[in-house]
Amino acid sequence: MLLHTTIPILQELIVKGEEEEACIELLSNILEVLYEAQKRAEERLTHQSGEERQHGEDSELRKVKGHVQMILEQLLRTVNRRVIGLGQEHDLRSHYVACMAAILNQMDEVHYSSYIQAFSARTDLVDFLMETFILFKDLIGKTVYPSDWMVMNMVQNREFLRAINQFADTLTQMFLSSSSLELQFEDEILRKLDSEVEGGRGDEQYKQLFQSTLLSCCRDHPELAKPGEKFVALVTGLLERLLDYRAVMNDENKTYSMSCTVNLLNFYKEIDRRAMYIRYLYKLKDLHVSYENYPEAAYTLLLHARLLKWSDEPNTAPMQGSHSQSLHTQRQLKEALYNQIIHYFDQGKMWEEAIHICKELAEQYESEVFEYEMLSDILQREAKFYENILKVLRPSPDYFAVGYYGQGFPTFLRNKVFIYRGKEYERREDFEMRLLTPFPYAEKLQTTSPPEQDVTDSPGQYIQCFTVQPVEEARDRFRGRNVPEQIVNFYKANNIQQFSYSRPFRKGPKDPDNEFATMWIERTTYVTAYPLPGILRWFMVTATARTIISPLENAIETMKKTNEKILTEINRHHSEPSLPVNPLSMLLNGIVDPAVMGGFAKYETAFFQEAYLTEHPEDQASIEKLQDLIAWQIPLLAEGIQIHSRKVTEDLRPFHERMEQCFVQLRAKVESQYGLRELPFLEERRGGRPHSKLWGPETEPPSRPHQDSTEPLPSRKSVSCAPERPPEAEERKSDRRENRSSTFFGYRRQEQRQSVLEPPEPKEEKWRLSRNMTESCLAGAEVKQSPLERDANAASPSATGASGSPWGFAGRVKSASKAPPLPRKISSSVYETFMEQNAAPNSGKVLAMAWAAGSPQSHMGCRAQTPPPLTNACSSLF
Repeated sequence: MLLHTTIPILQELIVKGEEEEACIELLSNILEVLYEAQKRAEERLTHQSGEERQHGEDSELRKVKGHVQMILEQLLRTVNRRVIGLGQEHDLRSHYVACMAAILNQMDEVHYSSYIQAFSARTDLVDFLMETFILFKDLIGKTVYPSDWMVMNMVQNREFLRAINQFADTLTQMFLSSSSLELQFEDEILRKLDSEVEGGRGDEQYKQLFQSTLLSCCRDHPELAKPGEKFVALVTGLLERLLDYRAVMNDENKTYSMSCTVNLLNFYKEIDRRAMYIRYLYKLKDLHVSYENYPEAAYTLLLHARLLKWSDEPNTAPMQGSHSQSLHTQRQLKEALYNQIIHYFDQGKMWEEAIHICKELAEQYESEVFEYEMLSDILQREAKFYENILKVLRPSPDYFAVGYYGQGFPTFLRNKVFIYRGKEYERREDFEMRLLTPFPYAEKLQTTSPPEQDVTDSPGQYIQCFTVQPVEEARDRFRGRNVPEQIVNFYKANNIQQFSYSRPFRKGPKDPDNEFATMWIERTTYVTAYPLPGILRWFMVTATARTIISPLENAIETMKKTNEKILTEINRHHSEPSLPVNPLSMLLNGIVDPAVMGGFAKYETAFFQEAYLTEHPEDQASIEKLQDLIAWQIPLLAEGIQIHSRKVTEDLRPFHERMEQCFVQLRAKVESQYGLRELPFLEERRGGRPHSKLWGPETEPPSRPHQDSTEPLPSRKSVSCAPERPPEAEERKSDRRENRSSTFFGYRRQEQRQSVLEPPEPKEEKWRLSRNMTESCLAGAEVKQSPLERDANAASPSATGASGSPWGFAGRVKSASKAPPLPRKISSSVYETFMEQNAAPNSGKVLAMAWAAGSPQSHMGCRAQTPPPLTNACSSLF
C-alpha cells in the first residue's frame, strides 16, 4: 500500500526537479529493501523441495517481482530522462545513474518482455530504444564516476551490457526483418545521394545511366524486378529534384531555389523521411527570411511545429536552428517554434494567423502547465494584434498568373502556370522585371490566351504574365452581419486558392454608340495546389475552368463592384477623417457626371429597351436586379457627397457644386424610375467605427424599397390638410422636428450650408415651387397638401411602409413618385416641365405598366418627349 502511494509522488517530483536529493535517497532505500527481500526469497528457494519451491515463489518472490515491475513501469524512463536533462557536471547525475543501474539489476527476462509489450505504438518503442542506446553510449564514453572507482564503473557497464542484450532481441524480432533492412539500405543511399549531388557530383547523363543500368540488372532477376523498379524510380525521382535544386542553388535570385527546396521537402515527406524533410524545411525558412518573406517563413516553421506534441517526450529527430540544442522535450521545442512563428507573422502583418497561434499557447499556459505569467504575456500580445488589425494600414497584394512555355525551361517550370503573390505596392512592371532576371533570353508573350503547341514544343523560352483577381470563399460567420472593413478586407486577399482572369471580347456586330451591348467576358478560374499565402509566394495551377459572361451579367457585376467601391471609400473616411478627399472626388465625379464616364445610361440604352426584353424574356429577373443595384447606388452616392461637402477645400467648391447639381438630377431620375432605397445599417454606426454589411446572392437587401408610384395615395382621412397655416410656421415646426430626431449617418444638420438636396431658396419661391410640384404630381387626386405635410406623410408608415427616416438628406423619406427639391442653379420651370411630362397620360400609362411589370419603361416614357435644355452635361441623364 505504501509503495503504491509513494511511487507516483516520486515520479512527479523527479519530473519537476523538486526535492531531488530526498527523492534519490528514498528511491535508493526502496531499491535496497527490494534487493534484500529478493535475495532472501531466492536463498530460501534453494533449500526447499520442488513443491515447496513452487509455493514459495508464488507467495514471496512473485510479490517482490511485482514491486520491481511497478517501479520499472513508472520510474525507469523518468530517471533516464532526468539523467539526459542534467548536465555532465551536475552533482546529482551520478546518483540518478546509480538508481538506474539498480533498477536494471533487479530486472529479469519477464520484466524486460512485459515492459516492451506495454508500448502501445511502434513509434513509442522506437523512441524509447533510441533514447536508451544514446544514453548508454554517452555514459560509457563519459563516465559519471571517478576513474579510480573501478567496481562502480564495472557494475554500471555490466548492467548496460545486459540491458543491451535484452533490447537486441527485441530489435531482431520487431525491426530487423527483410523489409527493415531494405529500409535502412534505402535511407543510406538517399542520404549519400543528397550529400554527393549537393557537393557537385552527378548530372543528367549520370541519372540516365544509373536508371538504365539498374533497371536492366533488376529485369535479369525476376525476384528483383518489382522491388528493383520501385527502388530505381525512387532514386531517379530524388536525383531529378536534386539536380534542379543544384542548378538554381547559387543564383542571385533565390526565387527558383525556393521552388526546388519545396519539391525536395515534399518528396521526403511522401517517402516518410522525417529527418531529411525537416532539414529542407529550415533551408526554406532561411531563404524566406533573407528575402523578408516573413509570412512564408512562419508557415514553413509551422510545418515543423505541427509534427511535435505538447508533451515532455524527448526530441528524437535531428535538431535544427540555433536554439534547438537547449530544448530537450517536444513541448519546449514546440513552444519556442510557436513564439518564432508569432514573431514572423507579426512582421508580415498577418495578425489573424498570429492570433490563432497565441490562442493555442494561451490554452497550454492556462490549462496544462499553469504558467500564468506567460499567459499574461501572450494575452497582451494577442490584444495588440487585434488592435493592429483595426488601426494599421495593410495594402492588399496583387496576384499574377505566370506561364513558362517552351522546352528551354527546367522541368519544374516547363509548360506550367503559377499564381504569384506580389509584394506590397509592387507594380506589374517591376514584378515582370524581377521574374525575367534569371532568364535573360526569354521572350514575353503579349497575349493572355494559352499558347499554341508550337510554342510549348519549341526549344526556346516564353513567359506569359498578367494580373488575376482573388476569388474569396463565402464565409458564413460574416454573412448578414456588420463587420469592420479591416476584418473583411484581409480575407478578400488571403487564404485564397482560386483566382480569376476576365478577358473581354465582342460577339455580333459592334455598336459604335454603346459598346456594352456586345461586350462579353471570358472568365478563366485558376485553382492552385495550396492556398496563398503559404510556404511559398507562388503555387502551381492544378485546375482551370472557363465560363462566358453575357453583357447583362457583366453589367450587374460592374454595378456591384462600383457600389462596393463607394461603400469602401465611405467607410475609410468614417474611420480616418484625416484621409485626403481626392480619391473620393474622382470616384464620385466619375459616376454622377455623365461627361466623365457616362454613368449607367449605357446600360439603360442597351438592356432596358422594349426590343431587348422582347428578344430576351429570360433576362427579366437579371434586368430587375440591375435596376435594383442602380437604385441602391443613390444612397451611397448621397453619403459620399455629404462627406465630400464637409471636406472639400474652398478652391474646389465650384467643382463640388457642379457635382451636387448633377447628383440632384441623377437622384430625381433614378428614384422616379426605380424607387427609393435606404441603408439603415449605416445609421447604426453613429459615433462608432464603420462596418461593412456583406451583401450576396443569398443575402436580403438591407432595406426594402418604398412604395412605387402606382400605389394609391393615403386617403383623405390619413392626410392632415392645413392650408391655412403659413408656410413659415410649417417650416419652423419641421426644423424643430428634424433637430430632435433626424440625422444622416449620425451627422445632425448643423452645418451653415444646407445639404445638396435642400439648398437655400427664398421661402416664397420655395412654397410656390412646392405647390406646383404637388399639383403636378397629384393630378387627378382631390387632396392637396402643403409641402411639409406631404413630406411628413411620405415618411409615415402608412405612406411608405417604413418607420422613421434613417435615410435621405435632412432625414426625410420620399416616395419614388416625388422628386427632391432642386438646387438653386436649375430653373424651377425646367423641372416642372419635366414633372409634367412624367404626369402626361401616355407617360403615366407607360410608367404604371413598367412598375407593374417590374421593368424600367418609365424611363422610356420620359425620353419620348424632347426635354428642354438643362445646364451643362446633366441633360444627358434624362
